[in-house]
Amino acid sequence: MAKTTKKSTKKKETEEVKSTGKHLVIVESPAKAKTIKKILGNDYQIKASVGHIRDLPTKVLGVDIKNNYEPAYEIMSGKEKVVKELSEAAEDADSIYLAPDPDREGEAIAWHIATILNNSKKAIYRIEFNEITKTAIQEAIKHPREIDMNRVNAQQARRVLDRLVGYKISPLLWQKVGKGLSAGRVQSVAVRLICDREKEIEAFVPKEYWTIGAELAKPKSTNSFVAELTKFKGEKIEVTNEEQATKIVNVINNAEFKVSKVTNRESKRNPQAPFITSTLQREASTKLGYSVKKTMQVAQKLYEGIDMGTSGPVGLITYMRTDSTRIADEARDAAKEYIVGHYGKNYYPGTPKVYLKKGKNAQDAHEAVRPTYIDKSPESIKQYLSNEQYRLYKLIWERFIASQMESAAVKTTSAEIDAENYTFRASSSKIVFDGFLILLDDREEDEKA
Repeated sequence: MAKTTKKSTKKKETEEVKSTGKHLVIVESPAKAKTIKKILGNDYQIKASVGHIRDLPTKVLGVDIKNNYEPAYEIMSGKEKVVKELSEAAEDADSIYLAPDPDREGEAIAWHIATILNNSKKAIYRIEFNEITKTAIQEAIKHPREIDMNRVNAQQARRVLDRLVGYKISPLLWQKVGKGLSAGRVQSVAVRLICDREKEIEAFVPKEYWTIGAELAKPKSTNSFVAELTKFKGEKIEVTNEEQATKIVNVINNAEFKVSKVTNRESKRNPQAPFITSTLQREASTKLGYSVKKTMQVAQKLYEGIDMGTSGPVGLITYMRTDSTRIADEARDAAKEYIVGHYGKNYYPGTPKVYLKKGKNAQDAHEAVRPTYIDKSPESIKQYLSNEQYRLYKLIWERFIASQMESAAVKTTSAEIDAENYTFRASSSKIVFDGFLILLDDREEDEKA
């Protein structure tokens, strides 16, 4: 679809980050530029493209269907000044480092910038980092790479599909359904899934069933518990109507209940893996009431950098668009130091917890979403964060620390209680070692790692 137009993106390693020459680093966000400027200092000029600088035209299709679906890009309206500033900065630089976000969209932004700046005849390099820290940025500059055209073309394919579906199907909707409606590569499929699900709901035939519970207590005891009916004459029982339920109640109402079996079982309750994008969005929705859009907007700010007063802007979390639960060894070591120092050695597992990627399509290209500085606990930096930022950062920080802690130990006692030919069952659990739960206020944490 598209061909790279880089001037020079051969892999290169430099011994020192600093140089007497002039270097230009281009990112997509002014906030990100400010944070990186504090790290790199005056040897580097940092500029922001403020997102994409080129896109398909707004008034025509912009895709040559007969020529391998070749897109016809143009500089976006309102971005002329940005392009002019980037071009002028490139003329004054000895080398140019393109540092948009480490994903397909960021790769495409880097490619568009390289295409615009190609006439500068300067060395252009692509760098990427998963977190905005001094170590990560210095390593990225020491090891630049070529623009990844596979990523670029993946983004272009999605953009072209968006345009084709939107331009070709939306007018059909206006004719057949109503004005103002739109079709899209994602939204149209989502609507289909919703419709299919609604049909399943409408076709569902309710089935009556009853549950029977007995509130029991030891003689002369005021502490009661509820046992659920599970068996009749040793076989599993299903109560399907009120008449059957009433007969059972009449039989057991004055019966003597005797404990026939007691079992004790010890198990572990494991912490969940560090966040990936989807689990972060889901947890923020459930616990904070944040929409997906709000979650990603707040996370973007935490990633790009928060002003910490005299310390300047600091990137607080790793890149938030990821499907990997992998974490760097340095982060694991920092978590261990924090856990042992604050809770004791028995709260850190004998073998560090490693969470494997799930699903055959997981890319595992980036780390999990985690704090960049473990020692910056939510409470210690609360004064610098808005309420929304604080709540999301706390969620991310606690999830990561908990993921590295020892599992909780749980003792479960179950009892089978007989009355006539009916068997009831009751169980209770007791935490004998709290493990990672010591960190969490929410005792409803999922048991699945």
